Formats: sequence, structure tokens, C-alpha cells
Amino acid sequence: MLPLYEPYLQQFLNYLRFEKRYSQHTVLSYQNDLEQFFAYLSADFDGPAIPHITSGFIRSWMASLKEENYTAKSINRKLSALRTFFKKQLKDEVIQQSPLTTIVTPKISKRLPVFAPEAEMKGLLAGMRQDSVLPDSSEQQVYAQAGRDNSATPGGSLPAEMHPELSPLEILTHRLIISIFYYTGMRLSELIHLKEKQVDAYYSQLKVLGKGNKERIIPVSAGLMKEIQDYIAAKPQKAAEGAFLLVNKKGKPFTPSAMRAIVKKYLGNIPTLEKTSPHVLRHTFATHLMNNGADLNAVKELLGHSSLASTQVYTHNTIEKLRDIYRKAHPKA
Repeated sequence: MLPLYEPYLQQFLNYLRFEKRYSQHTVLSYQNDLEQFFAYLSADFDGPAIPHITSGFIRSWMASLKEENYTAKSINRKLSALRTFFKKQLKDEVIQQSPLTTIVTPKISKRLPVFAPEAEMKGLLAGMRQDSVLPDSSEQQVYAQAGRDNSATPGGSLPAEMHPELSPLEILTHRLIISIFYYTGMRLSELIHLKEKQVDAYYSQLKVLGKGNKERIIPVSAGLMKEIQDYIAAKPQKAAEGAFLLVNKKGKPFTPSAMRAIVKKYLGNIPTLEKTSPHVLRHTFATHLMNNGADLNAVKELLGHSSLASTQVYTHNTIEKLRDIYRKAHPKA
């Protein structure tokens, strides 16, 4: 990327950080997409100045992305970053017209969300529960020590031999990660950044900070809240103000890649799944709610969607289930 783009890019990123108050993850996504675009202009067109960037340059970039096998969804996301960038340049009177005005976004083929069947999720969680029997209060100190030295397994009540590479506390942590994803539908970034102070045990709910720093309340069952409280009590080091709820064996917050690896490990036990990412558990949460009669607007609020259109994709899975029931149950089907 040529230096001539750097001042515009940094000014725009600061605008996202400090005026729009976007999360660091979102700002980084914008930065990556814009740097890729400017690098393309620098390499293929000798770096035209911002006011001289036309729709032709953008169409050429789109064509190169297609040649590199980027999906329509990925290209649309990159175009969205460009739209926001040039909208800001228009506002600052750097340009007279946005070069995106005549750009048509690629059509995205509708794909149904991948989700785990209810019976499979029940079996997975039951198996993890056997591996991670939570200690009672008299055993908390011993389990906390186990988290430090990876050696203690009180009374054999937690069969860590099934996961010899993990300490008892790590097994508890892994189960809680899967449980929270499935029972709340949180996004990966939301769970990683969830702090102990966002756990409201009195009302049995979690205060989640979602996209655009929008807070939403997610009610949780008494069983899940007990798991969370037991986990907090078992952590080796008691948390200071602002501490993250879920931490690794070193007491540090999880990285996205580390948490993805944990989810992949356990969802890999479900043979019907094509994908094994944390977002599959979010899809599973929403689909199971819809299949059991939950109101669409309620699911929208729980997921933190800004638009009902984003939530309506889960109705397709519900309709497919109804069709399957009809085919199996109706005598004339």
C-alpha cells in the first residue's frame, strides 16, 4: 500500500474507534479490507489519489477477488467497508461523489444455517457432564490446586483420565464454554470478552455487550448459572474488578483461535455436522428455540440482531422440520 493512503486510512480508523465506538475486532476488519483495496490500487494502477478513485477501479478489484475465489458474502463485506470509508470522505469534502453509487453488490445464495440436532447436543453435553462433575464447596480448594498443578483429582469424582492432557479445571472450563454458547447463542467475541461482573446471579441472567456496544440481557437457567458460579469459585485466582469470566490455564483470557479449537474438538464428536465452529452453536441455539415454538422477535432479541431479516433464516429450518413431520405422520403424504 502506497504511503499516500495512510493518512486517510488512519483518520477513518480513528473515526470508527472514537466517534462510532466500534469494537477493536470490527475496526480491524475494516482496516484489513481497506488495506487490501489500497494495496491492489498501488500494485495494479500506481495508486490513484482518493479523489480520482472511480467505480472502474472498484469493479476491477471485485473481478480480481472473484478470480481469487472469494465468496459473494466476503466481497459484499469488503464493499460495505469501502462504502463506509467513501461516505466519510464525502462528508469531509475529500471527494464530490462516492464511487460506490453505481456498484451492484453480488447476489448471495441463501444457505441454511448449519446446526446440531437436539438429540446429538443432549448426548454431547451429557458426555461432557460425566467428564466434568462439578465439585461441592468442600472440594473447591482442591480443584483450584488441580488447575495449578494438573495433578489432583479428588476422590476420582472427575474422570480426568478420559482427557489426560487436561487438568480438572480445564475440563470444567471446556464444558462451560460449550454450555454457554449453546444455552445463550452468544457470538465468539461476546463470550471471550464476557466479564464476571456481567454475570447477574440474583436474576439469573447475563449482560452481554454485542455489536456496536449494544447491551442485551440473556436469561439463563438455574442449572447453567450454578455451573458458572461453581466455575468462578473453582478458579485458582480470585478475579479482580473487570476480570474476564473464562480464562485459560495461565489465567489469561482466551484468544479467538484457542476458543474455536475447543469448540471444534467437541463438536467433532457429532458426525452429522459439516462445520464445527462456535457460530454453529449459535445457529443451534436459535434453531432449537424456533423448533420448540419460540417467538421470532424474542429470538431476535436474544441473538442481538438489529434486523428481523437476519433472524428469519431460522424459520426455514423450522419449516423443513414441519415438512418432515408431515411426511412421516400424514397417511396420505
